[in-house]
Amino acid sequence: MRISSSLVFQTGLNTINAQQSDLMHLFQQIGSGQRMVTPADDPLAASQAINISQSQAQNTRYASNRAVANQNLGTEENALSSLTTLLADVRTRLVEVGNGTLSDADRQTLAGVLSSARATALGIANATDGNGQYLFSGSKGSQPAFDTDGNYLGDSLQRMIQVNETRQLAGSDVGSDVFARAQPGTLAYGSAAGAGNTGTAIVTGPYIADRAANADPTDQTLAGYSFSVTVKAPVTPGAAFSYDVVATAKDGSSTTTSFDAQPGDTELDLGHGVKVQFTGAPNAGDTFEVEPLQQQNANLFQSIDNLIDALNKPSSGDDAATAALRNQINTTMQQVASSYDNVLTVRASIGSRMNELTALDDSGAQSGLGFTKALSGLEDLDYYTATTQLSLRKMALEGAGLAFQTIQGLSLFNMGK
Repeated sequence: MRISSSLVFQTGLNTINAQQSDLMHLFQQIGSGQRMVTPADDPLAASQAINISQSQAQNTRYASNRAVANQNLGTEENALSSLTTLLADVRTRLVEVGNGTLSDADRQTLAGVLSSARATALGIANATDGNGQYLFSGSKGSQPAFDTDGNYLGDSLQRMIQVNETRQLAGSDVGSDVFARAQPGTLAYGSAAGAGNTGTAIVTGPYIADRAANADPTDQTLAGYSFSVTVKAPVTPGAAFSYDVVATAKDGSSTTTSFDAQPGDTELDLGHGVKVQFTGAPNAGDTFEVEPLQQQNANLFQSIDNLIDALNKPSSGDDAATAALRNQINTTMQQVASSYDNVLTVRASIGSRMNELTALDDSGAQSGLGFTKALSGLEDLDYYTATTQLSLRKMALEGAGLAFQTIQGLSLFNMGK
């Protein structure tokens, strides 16, 4: 086979260029610390690296989301901690208000104290986070949660934050669930006297004496009935009297039952396993409502407003007015106690979510280490191998150069010597 001189020269040049290219590739690998300078170096590993990088970026994003959620929940916990302290003080004031030795002026002074406490509670309800968003207004973060009358202005949508691939977590709570709701799952009852009552009867402390008789037929975990009590005529002070009880089930159906109260009785039987404590002498036509707290208006601000209005009305020397005030105090005490328990329930939920975020942070950190290790295995350069290859390629390039010089020096005249 005949080989032309141009082919010999071109082959030598191509060999040198190939060795230089390999050497340059090694220089790029060593300079960047990356095994794959281009995807062509290892297409499968390059594809896997892209997928892992995306997963790592998502994991970093979820970590940032968890930090935001943790900050929001921490801000909410601080606000509700202040509210818990405030409600504990309000409950103490309610006990003071019930002191029968207070004058009308004393009660008006306490009304001012409760007004100040209400304003503080409203400020907490309209607290904002670090970004100026109202904490308790649901998805309407730019709008205050409550107006000055205590009406809720937000919505029922919680602000959900994606904290990992499959979990969304509420970064705050809806104001109506904090300031206008009885404690979830409570079976307690609340009592209220009719505004037009003229007697001196006081009702308080309704309770379930027979749980089986009171349970909601469709849900055994709920109180099943609310009661409207009407005293029947005629009523003689200190004597027995009759009263009608309208028991209304959750489905709207109702039954009316007549009961008799004997002299000296301190409880009224309402039927369906519910009784209420009773003192004083009612007049004919006086009414009382006994309802599950879950069905009452549990708005904290409006409950305090009702008591403030009652405290500002003179009652000294008027037995009927004193009884009306006492009934309003009892109603407010029941509602504030329920609100207090509800706030504690919300705070427990916040603590649970913050614990979950901590667990997710730990899991995310472990996942991040796994992604980093996997990427390192795919992309990082083995410097021992690379430096060995660099020495080898340098020798190969030098050998190719020497071979080309040798071939370049050949000619027919030199061979004939």
